[in-house]
This record gives sequence, C-alpha cells and structure tokens, in this order.
Amino acid sequence: MTSNRAVEHALTQEIMHNVPFGIRNLSVLSYAQGFTLWHYRCDDVGAAKTAGFFDAARDMLAVGDMVLVSGAGGGTVVVVADVTDHVIVAPLA
Repeated sequence: MTSNRAVEHALTQEIMHNVPFGIRNLSVLSYAQGFTLWHYRCDDVGAAKTAGFFDAARDMLAVGDMVLVSGAGGGTVVVVADVTDHVIVAPLA
C-alpha cells in the first residue's frame, strides 16, 4: 500500500513539472464578506482545473472563492473546494 506521503510527493512532482502556474496572472476582481472573485489568465484553461494547479496561491485562496479562468481558447469558472493539502477546484455547477 502506498503511503500518503508518497502520493503527496508524486502529486507535487507532477504539478511542479507539468502544470505551469504564474502568480502574476492571478488577480482579485472583487472581495466582500470573506469571498473573493479571482481572474486567472493562462494558455491552457484545462490545466487550471487540475488538482494542485493553484498551490502557489494556496495561502491567498479560501474555500468558496471563485476563479474566472480565461485564455485564447476560451474560459471557465471554477470554485475552490479545498485548500488543506493542495488547492482543489471544482467546476461551477
């Protein structure tokens, strides 16, 4: 059985090597009562939906925050679902 530490290490390595995140591309659009609406600009909108993509901004994001993700190929809206170990986002339903 694989330990949690090994799984976390593998996920961290995958994030660091496969998913480019640029903190300068993340900006606040609006903030009120503990909720933040963010905008993130990137080349690969799909990558922004993966677990751990926003880990570099984990200390700024909160569960329930929404991120508008836009790029040359389109856009999407995701909701921050968890920030415990990695930033997990879910599509806006």
